[in-house]
Amino acid sequence: MVAFGKKLRELQIPEWREHYINYKLMKKKVNRYTQQIEIGTQNDYNVLRDFSRLLDIQIEKIVLFLLEQQGLLAMRLSSLGEEQGALSQQLTEANVAELQEQYRAAGQDLLRLLAFVEINAIGLRKILKKFDKRFGYKFTDYYVKTRANHPHSQLKQVFKQVGIVAVAGAIFHNLAELEGHKESYISIYDQLDLSYQDPVIDSIKAALNRLSNSTNFLQFLGKHAMLLEDGLSDPAENNVDERYNFMSLLLNLVNTFLYMVNTYIIVPTADNYTMSLGAAATVCGIVIGAMPVAQVFSSVYFSSWSNRSYMQPLVFSSIILVVGNALYALAYDLKSITVLLVGRLFCGLGSARAVNRRYITDCVPLRLRMQASAGFVSASALGMACGPALACVFQRNFKILFITFNEDTLPGWAMALAWLIFLVWLCICFKEPFSVIPSEANTGKTAILILENGCTQPLLLSKEAKQECADQECDDDDNDDGGQSKRTRKPVNSIMLAYKLLTPSVKVQLFVYFMLKYAMEIVLAESSIITGYYFVWSTTNVAVFLACLGLTVLPVNIIVGNYLSNLFEERQLLLASEIMLCIGVILSFHILIPYSVPQYVCSALITFVSAEILEGVNLSLLSRVMSSRLSRGTFNGGLLSTEAGTIARVIADGTITLSGYLSESKLLNITLLPSLFICVYAIIATCFTYNSLY
Repeated sequence: MVAFGKKLRELQIPEWREHYINYKLMKKKVNRYTQQIEIGTQNDYNVLRDFSRLLDIQIEKIVLFLLEQQGLLAMRLSSLGEEQGALSQQLTEANVAELQEQYRAAGQDLLRLLAFVEINAIGLRKILKKFDKRFGYKFTDYYVKTRANHPHSQLKQVFKQVGIVAVAGAIFHNLAELEGHKESYISIYDQLDLSYQDPVIDSIKAALNRLSNSTNFLQFLGKHAMLLEDGLSDPAENNVDERYNFMSLLLNLVNTFLYMVNTYIIVPTADNYTMSLGAAATVCGIVIGAMPVAQVFSSVYFSSWSNRSYMQPLVFSSIILVVGNALYALAYDLKSITVLLVGRLFCGLGSARAVNRRYITDCVPLRLRMQASAGFVSASALGMACGPALACVFQRNFKILFITFNEDTLPGWAMALAWLIFLVWLCICFKEPFSVIPSEANTGKTAILILENGCTQPLLLSKEAKQECADQECDDDDNDDGGQSKRTRKPVNSIMLAYKLLTPSVKVQLFVYFMLKYAMEIVLAESSIITGYYFVWSTTNVAVFLACLGLTVLPVNIIVGNYLSNLFEERQLLLASEIMLCIGVILSFHILIPYSVPQYVCSALITFVSAEILEGVNLSLLSRVMSSRLSRGTFNGGLLSTEAGTIARVIADGTITLSGYLSESKLLNITLLPSLFICVYAIIATCFTYNSLY
């Protein structure tokens, strides 16, 4: 395989070659520093000083050229604007078409400039990583901290393209105004949304989105969904439009919603159901936990199945869920706790959330992917709130033939009917994408920019090159005589390979995700037992309480996504929410004073809301620090995070059941102790990896 330095050179625009980061020079410097330190002719302080100065010079060269090219583009757009203004009263179809082509040509030159920035940013990350690996220093942390926030920072120009965004805006609004010149002269700035679509505009937006660090609510929810981008995607991904079907996306979101309803609809009545079958109330922990136990395995085979088809696993999932819910409901008349558990296991085996995530990642166009990701999280949150709320509706008791319909069985029958209707809708309306494995089929493709003279030039990195450039597991030790060959960008289809790709920071974040899901499950799963024992709450009261907790999800994400994430760093929010979650757990303990409703409600609200904030921030950080190779294959990043959360729920439900063998009076404190221990450990682990979270 071609060494990284040579690959980088091949991707450079020839006439701009002298303005790129000199990767070969930097690599030689690192090798020379290594030899000098080994023989004792150089010390660490001088190496850090000299290398920092060399990097500063390289970045200054890049930034000055970037500003020069921005100026040239700005002058060109200014001239086009004057020409457009002069012709504004007598625009003809020919004039409009000519001006549009000139703006599109300017857009293609802007894409060249964005490709220039992208390649230099990757080269910079690569050489920083090489230095850290060779010398064992945290030089990257030092360099980014000291340069990124300095008032005269030139590094900001590489990663935050304010000037480029302004140039792009000029191209966007002029193209849009030319397109709509016959209909309206209202400025596009008076419109909330730019509906005009153009291939050049779409490509520029996609490139800017990759290079932008801004956070808004949709981006926050999208990261919350843990839909990892496959490195730095290229504009060639626009052919995803051919695979995209709105009804298929809607069916995936409905599947997500129904599954979350299915998960939480039994929580308010699970303890009563188990007691009616002759078991202890705390056995509800096993009943609730049976679903995530099966989901641990179903997530893997559904993720693997989605490599070949999307419709088949969704159909299978719906059939299994119809059967599972029917068994759950029939267990009452059969007087069998075994049938009850088998029914919940079947429901867990029908979890197709891995397919839902995969469909959004692979089949939704880039321009719509963030909205689809936000829809995924919103559907999950709405299902989480609707599940317990629906339990209030099922306060009935009647028989049809030998089948009983009451508050315990109606959730099962209602969900079986819902999944049957969904199955029919799915079979009629779902459209299987043409290419089922876009992320693998497109491997090696290179986005090509069509230049005015008809030649082609590599615009953005191919997926293989991006792996060599950006993958944290890529070996940097290529030398001047060719070095070792790089790993190819293969899908991660082995759990051992996926584990090897996890850095310490990623492992800690997965543990944090485990911790928050454990704490949430303890609050939710034992709510009916705790409130029944201490406050004698009815099923309706429990259902309303859980529904209110579920309804906090979207408002909390709006606050974090729109406000808090713009005021604080994500790692600061992460640590603060971990501490608040720990406080919520501590306040939940029943010690000395009588346990009251305000104490329970407030502590549960603090724990749940803190966990929601923590989940969004945690998955947002994971989507950035996790290896880009984990965006593909069976064992992808979304699957790993899902498994961490699912295992946490299984252990939490098991804890509730085992604690029930002591007594209900001790259940609360015993189940909270592991939660407190895990939370404190997560805070300590986060503090140790704090500096590596960016």
